[in-house]
Amino acid sequence: MSDAAKKVMDLAVRLAENHDLPDDALYTLITERNEETALFLRNEARALCERIYGRFVYIRGLIEFTNYCKNDCYYCGIRRSNREAERYRLTEEEILSCCEAGYGLGFRTFVLQGGEDPYFTDERLCTIVASIRGLCPDCAITLSAGERSHDSYRRLHDAGADRYLLRHETADPCHYGRLHPESMSFDKRMAALRDLKEIGYQTGCGFMVGSPYQTASMIVKDLRFMKEFGPHMIGIGPFLSHKDTPFCDMENGTAELTLYLLSVIRLMMPKVLLPATTALGTVTEGGREAGILSGANVVMPNLSPAGVRKKYMLYDNKLSSGSEAAESLELLRESLSKIGYGIAVSRGDSLVI
Repeated sequence: MSDAAKKVMDLAVRLAENHDLPDDALYTLITERNEETALFLRNEARALCERIYGRFVYIRGLIEFTNYCKNDCYYCGIRRSNREAERYRLTEEEILSCCEAGYGLGFRTFVLQGGEDPYFTDERLCTIVASIRGLCPDCAITLSAGERSHDSYRRLHDAGADRYLLRHETADPCHYGRLHPESMSFDKRMAALRDLKEIGYQTGCGFMVGSPYQTASMIVKDLRFMKEFGPHMIGIGPFLSHKDTPFCDMENGTAELTLYLLSVIRLMMPKVLLPATTALGTVTEGGREAGILSGANVVMPNLSPAGVRKKYMLYDNKLSSGSEAAESLELLRESLSKIGYGIAVSRGDSLVI
């Protein structure tokens, strides 16, 4: 092993032992990574996750309830300015039907994900949340509906929502400005995340790997922010472009760096819930399984009605078989079994305190 490779391996060992590194060491770990280091980190991350959570993967039933969005993020296929998007909203009855079917299959967490759609006022969304809580009292309800006011978050929490996912996208203010229009604010995004934790949500954040203009220094800022913020869940996946956005010609993120960072994140934050995302499964065949073997422990099968799945296109070529929920879950069970994992039928609460 060369001196340079030994230096990086020494840093990897320190990370596995101490669950943190100084920022300059994290930068070196990323910029000078190699196959040996990646294999070491993957094995350490996988072993650590298994010691905490066992050889089980938590499943969350994803319900993409609206693809309307008031925002115009430069990377997103459902951005307001995309006139090619075929818009839809699920009714309360359709959402409850998804939950009922998912419950029968063993799902104990439902994730309502959508654009920032003004149609879903606090009153409408609180009614939906309360209805799900009445239908499935032993389930966790997760929302992923963007930035809302502190009062809105509190009302939704009071109605029965347990968790909230809000990707911070980047911990670098200048980078945030290059990914979003001037109408969106880095400070507001960070304040929203603090509000969610203060109210009592199990809170998730995350970022895109390889997003336009991202540097290794920015990734280090993301890692440091998440380590200090202490989220219950972290969602990362490779940036994938969409043909109807300003970033249509930008280079996609890679599975290689995404998997590497999954291992780094698991070792930095041992108890965090860490999904193997649909984007990872889209960018490379077997990506979700590779994510589990790199330290991830959550998968989010799609419970949305088959007819709307191809309309919720945040990026091109999104993995979306259109399979019925039962068929899709059985395929997932088989693929996880091949790598020695089973599906946990539980809420799968975070162990982060």
